[in-house]
Amino acid sequence: MMSDWIEETLHPDFRFKMKVEEVLFEGRSENQHVAVVNNKTFGRTLYLDGVLQTSERDEFIYHEMLTHVPILSHGSVRDILIIGGGDGGMLEEALKHQTIERATMVEIDPSVVEMCRRHLPSISKGAFDDPRVDLVFADGVDFVKTTDKRFDVVIIDSTDPIGPGEVLFTESFYAAAKGVLKDGGILVTQNGVPFVQSDELAQTMRLFKPLFADATCYLATVPGYVGGPMAFGFGSDALRHRQLSLETLEARFADAAIDVRYYTPAVHLAAFALPGYVLKTIEGPEDA
Repeated sequence: MMSDWIEETLHPDFRFKMKVEEVLFEGRSENQHVAVVNNKTFGRTLYLDGVLQTSERDEFIYHEMLTHVPILSHGSVRDILIIGGGDGGMLEEALKHQTIERATMVEIDPSVVEMCRRHLPSISKGAFDDPRVDLVFADGVDFVKTTDKRFDVVIIDSTDPIGPGEVLFTESFYAAAKGVLKDGGILVTQNGVPFVQSDELAQTMRLFKPLFADATCYLATVPGYVGGPMAFGFGSDALRHRQLSLETLEARFADAAIDVRYYTPAVHLAAFALPGYVLKTIEGPEDA
């Protein structure tokens, strides 16, 4: 049972605690321990296996940057695939784009979706009921290896590379995920906080480089993910997606007419300007 404080134990050298005002849900699914607690600063907050996943107050930063950056970089997204994302926040942001005709979401744990629909409805905002959504309960690795569908953008909204999320950081998975992209498609990934999780980002970039003509990452600062800015992997064979002018992005953003709180075209471009320690991480020892 929860105490007055919940302590995240993801990192071996430091801990992050959140004061629990109320336990809204606590239980174990087939795959993991699930908890939703209320905190005065972050609001309702989701934990999986003791690791913070998302909160009502800061989820918009993470979800906006992992959806609108690839969608507006691409410019003509019709079909999108989300692996993970049981809270529905990624789905909700993607569906703001009326040009999207089909949003396929693959989640391994049905109980997480059901629990989030019940206890965190402000994150998904009814997205699961949108007629454009194809919600699939399956292993994301199996899905990308067997589906005959193809997508303009694939978003890997995974947990950290422990437990059920570990296989979503492997060479075979990334290769299969690239295989479901249409020509000119974009793959983006959640890659943790590089200041304290540099191995996670370095591993993804090492695997991305043989797969994509353009393999890099971009950053956003999400308060709940402590230790510095968070990294998102970005891979595509179309170099044009990262050669866009601010004016082009502004025009696409205006046409999309989406309601956002963090994303702007200027932030989009600036997110790819990486500090030295992140550049060193993604370059790897063979490029240093």
